[in-house]
Amino acid sequence: MDRDYIVFQEYKMYSEQKENFIDRNFKTNRFYMVAITALIFALIYTHNILFLNVISATLVFAFLGVSVSSLWWMNVDSYNTLIKIKYGDVLEKIEEKLPIHPYTDEYKSIEEFKNRKIFMFSDIQKFIAIISALFFFAVFVSEITPICVSVFDKMIKIKSGI
Repeated sequence: MDRDYIVFQEYKMYSEQKENFIDRNFKTNRFYMVAITALIFALIYTHNILFLNVISATLVFAFLGVSVSSLWWMNVDSYNTLIKIKYGDVLEKIEEKLPIHPYTDEYKSIEEFKNRKIFMFSDIQKFIAIISALFFFAVFVSEITPICVSVFDKMIKIKSGI
């Protein structure tokens, strides 16, 4: 086998793996969207349920929502970093040994496009993750505040001997 054929096969295999990685990224984002939607419905339909006569289901689901939204943001960031490495480092190095450089050219075009300050799909994903985290955080704060006030009042009454 000649060297050019081996390099091309390696390039082809790595390119396919990168595409599979991107597909997995989309599936992961779909999972997070479904999870956040389910948590919003859980907030709506379980707002009257209490655990231990103090902790509401809303508080629990709001905390889970903040957690899931944060994980989603971190996941989007991680996938973006890994995809950039696959594009920018590995495929470009393999392409140096090939007569044409499609991924290098594509990456340069994407970078030029991003420099125009236009939202990319990953930016939109991060924005949705942040908005959902803020929403769940606001719900969490609105649910935990009365609990904290109640505990604080009890502590004051105990301290003052009432």
